[in-house]
Amino acid sequence: MKLDMELFTAIGVLVAALAIILLWRTADGRYGKIQPSRDATEAYERFRLEDHLAYYVSGSDVYPTAIIGIDKTWTLNSDLWRPRDLSGGKMKELVQNMREKSAIRQSPLFGFDLFDHRGEKIGSCYSTLDSVTTIKITGERTVVVHTPPVDTDRNP
Repeated sequence: MKLDMELFTAIGVLVAALAIILLWRTADGRYGKIQPSRDATEAYERFRLEDHLAYYVSGSDVYPTAIIGIDKTWTLNSDLWRPRDLSGGKMKELVQNMREKSAIRQSPLFGFDLFDHRGEKIGSCYSTLDSVTTIKITGERTVVVHTPPVDTDRNP
């Protein structure tokens, strides 16, 4: 019961932080949104790859700060996210390493759905709450997903 309340509180804090960031950044363009998702959390925690998604990591190659999956019909415009082939047990290895890192930092991991400016789902993300990011639509089916802040990567 305590864990459920902590999860609810943590998600509430994330939603409030995202709302503030989105209000600040939406003055000059079209922005998508990030929404907590049990389905996304379950997919990453069960190491389930989705064929329609291209996967990318941010942070360390061994202990990533975040993993995102972007619908293959979209183009991710970023030099900071690195594409990864997560087949053959690589998804399991990365998620387990992320769990290790989050346990050290005492910061739980969550799954999120990523949406474009029209509310259409364009992907998913797996990260800690302090790895907040924004989604900017830069063209027809082209998106920039800002990487999480560098300081979330201080520990292994």
